[in-house]
Amino acid sequence: MKKSLVGAFFGVLLLGATAAPASALGDASALRHPAKVDSKAVSFAGTVALSNCSGSVVRVPDSQPTDPALVMSNGHCLESGFPGPGEVVVDQPSSRTFGLLDASGGQVATLKASKVAYGTMTDTDVSLYELTSTYEQIESSYGIKALELSADHPAQGTAISVVSGYWKKIYNCSVDGFAYRLKEGEWTWKDSVRYTSACDTIGGTSGSPVVDQASGKVVAVNNTGNESGEECTDNNPCEVDENGKVTVREGINYAQQTYGIVPCVGTGNKIDLSAPGCELPKP
Repeated sequence: MKKSLVGAFFGVLLLGATAAPASALGDASALRHPAKVDSKAVSFAGTVALSNCSGSVVRVPDSQPTDPALVMSNGHCLESGFPGPGEVVVDQPSSRTFGLLDASGGQVATLKASKVAYGTMTDTDVSLYELTSTYEQIESSYGIKALELSADHPAQGTAISVVSGYWKKIYNCSVDGFAYRLKEGEWTWKDSVRYTSACDTIGGTSGSPVVDQASGKVVAVNNTGNESGEECTDNNPCEVDENGKVTVREGINYAQQTYGIVPCVGTGNKIDLSAPGCELPKP
């Protein structure tokens, strides 16, 4: 969970957690100063900064302007700490706040959650917060539109941008491929996105939206990377193929695909884990 600022539990493992051990997502004191944004095609508009992670205001294709908005980040960024293997959090009250950014990375508002609609670190690493504001209210007040989750599986070679609201930095690279299973410590994730080496994400980038540069849609959520070449340990995820072969790629970072979230968001932006096509883990 390589990209949170949680502490020592996953320095690079989870790119951004809340109450998790510091190493897990990187101790803030050890992080590099962010470089200037170099992305031309993608901006910070719609991204958010959490206390220790990154995130974004997201919608699915059928979301309505009057629906309560959703903020997406990592499961390991939940304020309650890392969900254990097999644990799924649904409909838990939350008053967490998020700094909403404009295109240039300036904070234009503080958004507030009403609940954690969904969160898990099983099969994927995602959290979805329901806000007290609707998409319509956010757009009319601040001129910021939500980022749309793509309903399609991303393709190898796709040009992508990892947009960190925490650091106000954009990383540009491509989808190098996919890990059948990605194992890190106690957790296993399915069909993870592997970046080319240019996306050298750091602690605090956990939860950043991964944006397809061509469509502008979100195809994944940034979450981890192998820091020191160890095999399948905290901060050092390993890839496992269909035959059980283990591959370690030191210095390479990963994200969890988000197209599978789309079928699970129903009327009124409510998470419906029993909806046709929804394969997110259930409690």
